[in-house]
Amino acid sequence: MHTIGKSTGIRTGRRVTAALTAVAIVGFAAVGVRLADPAAAKPATDTVQAGLNELVRAGVAPGALASVRDRNGRVTHYTAGVADLRTRAKVPTDGYIRMASNTKMFTAVAVLQLVDDGVISLDEPVETYLPGLVRGNGFDGRTITVRHVLEQTSGLPDYDLPHVFEWRDRYFEARDLLDSAFAKEPTSPVPGTTMDYSNTNFILAGLLVQKVTGRPISEVITNRIIDRVGLRKTYWPGVGDQGIRKPHANGYLPHPETGKWTEITRLDPSIGGAAGQMISTPSDLNRFLVALQDGKLIKPATLAQMQTSNPFYPGGEALPDLVWHYGLGTVGFDLSCGGRAWGHGGDIDGYSSRTAITADGRAVTLVVTADSSPVPDGVFRVLDAFDAALCAGR
Repeated sequence: MHTIGKSTGIRTGRRVTAALTAVAIVGFAAVGVRLADPAAAKPATDTVQAGLNELVRAGVAPGALASVRDRNGRVTHYTAGVADLRTRAKVPTDGYIRMASNTKMFTAVAVLQLVDDGVISLDEPVETYLPGLVRGNGFDGRTITVRHVLEQTSGLPDYDLPHVFEWRDRYFEARDLLDSAFAKEPTSPVPGTTMDYSNTNFILAGLLVQKVTGRPISEVITNRIIDRVGLRKTYWPGVGDQGIRKPHANGYLPHPETGKWTEITRLDPSIGGAAGQMISTPSDLNRFLVALQDGKLIKPATLAQMQTSNPFYPGGEALPDLVWHYGLGTVGFDLSCGGRAWGHGGDIDGYSSRTAITADGRAVTLVVTADSSPVPDGVFRVLDAFDAALCAGR
């Protein structure tokens, strides 16, 4: 298992990440962007394609793909490398991917839609909606609000994430994941004071949506988000579904003993649940971001709350000046070319993705077909390419 990178720091300081290149199995890479030189700008097409080519050439992953939607709605797709190391087949254009923690944006929007409907209040304790669920061992749902959950300041620790070879064929219920988390101590004694990235928060958010609506979180997201804005290639895998629809590039990870690429495409994503279970394509993720920014999913005032953020220090004490911005299930990235893009990222064994949209409507999703790499600075390289793609053509 790749360790979760943790960062804290609203009032109580920051902890060093376990390793800057460690990434979450269904989480967000705990590392930072090395800002590109805006003076070295190339045409958008050249910049994005060159970025993918370099990721593959450097050995970050066997394959890479990206989709860019410009401010006028024009979509361009890019690929590099191979989809299958055995057959050497090319990476399919706009292929399906496990989007991992990008799922958090969808879960957050489902909660915020219920806020718009007047059914949920962001500043109401979770105890109101899930009575008795968050109790014991230092946890108290009466002091943790819905906002704390979505902004990752609840103090709820992450659940255990063993190596993928141990869980890839196992199905997990949400209760299994919560039991694992609740067996630990809170990461902060006072909710709302410390930002600690934890998948547990969004497992809880998914249960909140289910309790309030009386329907599964997968169905709510499908009906109220996916179908509403026509995301035809985005879906929540059903119970027991370990595969990915075609076309897709295979996912890989370095074998823990040999370091050689090992195919890991098939696995049970239920360990991600409402924090990281979904599957999509790069262009559909961009389409989601455009719909969200255009007010087609939540009210503009609610989107403003979603983007009201706390500082997030993904590099810990090793990179104390690097600051990202965590809102309600979304992340703000300060770009090397100026301005802030909003989106998220997702890492699950086999796939690592970054997605964001700028204020002027340029949306980028970039994916590599491995969530960890034998290249020491592989994650930095991905984030450099992502930043360059967002800045290209501006």
